[in-house]
Amino acid sequence: MGNSNSICADKNDVNGHNGVYRNGGVAAHRPHETHARNTETKLGHQHKCSGSPSGGGKSVDSSAYRRCFCTNMSDYKSLDRVGQWPAGDFHDSEIPGSLSGLDRLRNGRYNKGLAFTRKERMMLGIHGLLPARVKSDSEQVEHCVILLDRLENELDKFIYLMNLLDRNERLFFQVMQANTAKIMPLVYTPTVGLACQKYSMIYQWPRGMFITIKDKGHVYEMLKNWPEHDVRAIVVTDGERILGLGDLGANGMGIPVGKLALYTALGGIKPHQCLPITLDVGTNTQSILDDPLYNGLRQKRVTGEAYDEFIEEFMVAVVRRFGRNCLIQFEDFANANAFRLLDKYRNDYCTFNDDIQGTAAVTVAGILSSLKVTKTRMSDNVLVFQGAGEAALGIANLCCMAMEIEGLSREEAKKRIWLVDSRGLIVQNRPKGGVTGEKVHFAQEHAPIDTLKEVVETVKPSILIGAAAIAGAFTPEILEMMGKLNERPVIFALSNPTAKAECTAADAYKYTDGRVIFASGSPFPPVEHNGKTYHTGQGNNAYIFPGIALGVISAGCLTIPEEVFLISAKELADLVRAEDYEVGNVYPPLEQILTCSVKIAESVMKYAYDKGLAQVQPQPENYEEFLKSQLYNLTYPNCFPAVHEWD
Repeated sequence: MGNSNSICADKNDVNGHNGVYRNGGVAAHRPHETHARNTETKLGHQHKCSGSPSGGGKSVDSSAYRRCFCTNMSDYKSLDRVGQWPAGDFHDSEIPGSLSGLDRLRNGRYNKGLAFTRKERMMLGIHGLLPARVKSDSEQVEHCVILLDRLENELDKFIYLMNLLDRNERLFFQVMQANTAKIMPLVYTPTVGLACQKYSMIYQWPRGMFITIKDKGHVYEMLKNWPEHDVRAIVVTDGERILGLGDLGANGMGIPVGKLALYTALGGIKPHQCLPITLDVGTNTQSILDDPLYNGLRQKRVTGEAYDEFIEEFMVAVVRRFGRNCLIQFEDFANANAFRLLDKYRNDYCTFNDDIQGTAAVTVAGILSSLKVTKTRMSDNVLVFQGAGEAALGIANLCCMAMEIEGLSREEAKKRIWLVDSRGLIVQNRPKGGVTGEKVHFAQEHAPIDTLKEVVETVKPSILIGAAAIAGAFTPEILEMMGKLNERPVIFALSNPTAKAECTAADAYKYTDGRVIFASGSPFPPVEHNGKTYHTGQGNNAYIFPGIALGVISAGCLTIPEEVFLISAKELADLVRAEDYEVGNVYPPLEQILTCSVKIAESVMKYAYDKGLAQVQPQPENYEEFLKSQLYNLTYPNCFPAVHEWD
């Protein structure tokens, strides 16, 4: 292929339209391309280096350049990972002989608790260091649940579960998989919101990486400190928009930690292959800066060019350290950064933003599921959104894509989608202003309307979606109006945590006379109405992102096109059963999320191979069997190497 081997390809190559990838992400460019490869590399965009990865448009310093980037075959030594990653059953990179018995007791990844057999205890030299009883896995799980139930405070339960994760990793995931509906709200929303607010106070043991703006210019060296080499999934936040709680700075680490726990519990991705990262650039929340217990940088947020250079350096460093196929999930970045960073990196990295795309997919799945009840198509409906941030705009875009597939033009689809923000209805030339960024694409040709109530009266939506973290935004009057306008109104109160929900499930049923099709972002208790009990669905991103991650990692995708999220939404909607609809749930039961994840991953893999995006070769003959062979094994592995006889 000539002088053409860089670690990143043109967008056409990335999307699988032209060009071929080899060696886990080393792209072969076409001979006629004329990039100046000895001085520039395209990884998101062109760079010029001058002593640091962020550059500045000065003349190229070759030594700094070689530290930052890898463009030619001879520069492969600059990459820490090339080639196809291994696939198979355990492959935890464990060397049995490298761990002593004490190591196994003290390291949560290998600790079995009281499940060590007597033979193992004696041969490992830990006999007598544990009580006499040998417990089965199920007995240990039962004991953990008993201890958990003794705790009355949700935050205490979170702390207990995180300590269990540190102490006995496999037992934590056994507990979680056996009690998904019970444990998930404690590990993630809504409890994780409180945990983030108190993160510095409850901090006990390091988990994940904190990379600060003070480390700018040395991000790669910091990533080398992470003890695992086989990292396949990173969840990263800068802590600026944690759920509906605002700027929590370094306290936002609870989100990546919780998210990756769900990657393993609900997507089967091995925990040692997951890396939570917080990019600490400061916080603008004065109460946090004044908190004597706060563990992050005590400074106002860094923004502008320095911030962008820091993010760029981080992205480049991840590829250099962990490979081109390493999945990078952006989480809880502020609106101002979330969309532009997604646009900047989506075509050149294996990345997605869960707040925008994951929320969109799970919400569209719920809508598609509800349409089976209303017996309509997406394009037959009119949607009103309370909110015009990351979540609302992501959902709106994916709804447009679904309508386009049904035959509408993009412009026709957008006319069926109405967004309301803090200044009223998003319309062209709004006197109050504020119609900027991604909002512009959904600005309607209509007179300004100030309130959500007036919008509902005027537009007469069939679907009402809340994603603005304004508690009580769906007032009884609005809910009653939706009930009068529609035989089966679709109302989704998606804001997290529960205290920020636009309405409660009970109010949604009460003020629509029980005819509502309801879902929420955080869980609500069952609702009794007119002698019937409803178990409403939770539109939790956990239905989507573990399956997408499993599929993307298993196929070795280099990018994640938007179509992946619509495919995942359709697959999830198809998994809802008649008995789920009967109790008012437009999603499968939470206990079935792992099954859902495998099905979604299967659809993602099929798409990836059909579109030429998959790098794992040979192509598996049976995607489902291949995926199941990749899942994290909850069974404790043998402590000893296999023994064989010589002839």
